[in-house]
Amino acid sequence: MRILNWFLVILGVLGLIGIRVVEDRLFYDPFLNYFHEAKKNIPFPSFEWGKLITGYLFRFVLNLFFSCLIIHCWFRNKQWTIQGAILIIIIFLITFPIYLYCIYDRFEIGYLFSFYMRRFVIQPLILLLIIPMFYYRKHLEKK
Repeated sequence: MRILNWFLVILGVLGLIGIRVVEDRLFYDPFLNYFHEAKKNIPFPSFEWGKLITGYLFRFVLNLFFSCLIIHCWFRNKQWTIQGAILIIIIFLITFPIYLYCIYDRFEIGYLFSFYMRRFVIQPLILLLIIPMFYYRKHLEKK
């Protein structure tokens, strides 16, 4: 059973990596090239709000699924998986509107601020905080 759990954790990590590898083909994100080429002062890209929001939401759902798979198989605790999902959703609900405002404002709020808000929207960064938090929690419960 442990081997299966570790296999699923690895599958979850590979899923998150796979999302990143195929992001330019799988998701509508005209800001992908903008942030990669920003040092060359390329113009602010044109985009469609509906497709953009749908693409980010789709990416979020995929990231959430693989993140929950990792949490659940690593710690084998349904309650912690739910708590992790809630934390990830809360962070997304905070950062996504802020990032959308940055887009609306054409990143006038600040390039780096907008760049990092985008990171929280498109990458499962909160997972890097959740895993050590739950690991520490597990360690405290053993005492």
